[in-house]
Amino acid sequence: MPQQHSASVSRRRWLKGTAGSAATLLTSAQSSPTSASTVTGFRPGHGSTLLNVGELTAVIGDNSGAATQRPGYNGIWSLQHTAADRSLFVPGIAGLNLEHIVNGTPLDDDSLFFEPRRAPMTMQRLDDASCELHQPPTPATQLESRTRFVLQPGGILDMHFECWPRKAVFPHGYLSLFWASYINAPQDRSMYFLGGPDNQPESWCQLCTQFHNDQSTVLHRDDQFTAAFDPDHRTALFRNFSQLRFDQPFFYGRFDDLTWLVIFDRAAGIRLTHSPSGGGHNSALRSNNPAWDFQYLIREPVVNQRYGFSVRTMLLPHCSRDRLLQLAQNWWAQRSGTRQ
Repeated sequence: MPQQHSASVSRRRWLKGTAGSAATLLTSAQSSPTSASTVTGFRPGHGSTLLNVGELTAVIGDNSGAATQRPGYNGIWSLQHTAADRSLFVPGIAGLNLEHIVNGTPLDDDSLFFEPRRAPMTMQRLDDASCELHQPPTPATQLESRTRFVLQPGGILDMHFECWPRKAVFPHGYLSLFWASYINAPQDRSMYFLGGPDNQPESWCQLCTQFHNDQSTVLHRDDQFTAAFDPDHRTALFRNFSQLRFDQPFFYGRFDDLTWLVIFDRAAGIRLTHSPSGGGHNSALRSNNPAWDFQYLIREPVVNQRYGFSVRTMLLPHCSRDRLLQLAQNWWAQRSGTRQ
């Protein structure tokens, strides 16, 4: 996540300057979601593609950028539901954006802190409902990765991630990957999940941090691993921890008349992270853009071994918490046959 004040100011100025063209892009995508030529700044075959399945229209891209898309942000450039008049994610940046690769070495240099945003990456459309991002081994951490996105009816966007450490660059015995989703000025900036403080029973929890880098990361109740870091001068969301713990690997947030549900296929290695302002400021709505983030931590990685996980996201009209939990349980049951 961006930390420096100058970087934050620069992002906000850029967002303000592109607000009009970004709105044109999103309006065009909504009015004719199957016609790529109607989306301003969208060029098929140049690092991005448009997918439209059921209720969702998504623009997915690598980190090369486009006319209204800031370079350095990969993943979901835009995600819009037919019931909405705007994208879930902040125009010009992204959601499900692979942001950091952390191994405990100093991150004072932005080229290291934002390595997966800056290292070369390519996008390949697989069919009408899916595409894949590939990043060759990155310069510093030498991590190769592939991320497949699949749209399905019912407001479903699945992400399947796999990676291979190509060199033993983990002096503290771990690798941690960080995804950021910059939410487009929701009235409620909170993330909700099932969990609670240590030694307290499971209940619905609300995570809405007051400041960036303040009690930002929530661990699973069984996660006792403390990641070590070499001395440096950079704080980060993944170094600051909440007293809350999550019990079941999913969270949701409210966006206009919709709910964004994010379900993980496992609890091990997953960490939830929140920022109240990571996506800059929306001047028109007089609101900060929160970041609803997550991490995947690999302990004692082995060179050339494959690691990975899957995430199901659902953008759907508001429903009860019981219904959201049931949707998560249904997916877990489909995948494993054991989680009910």
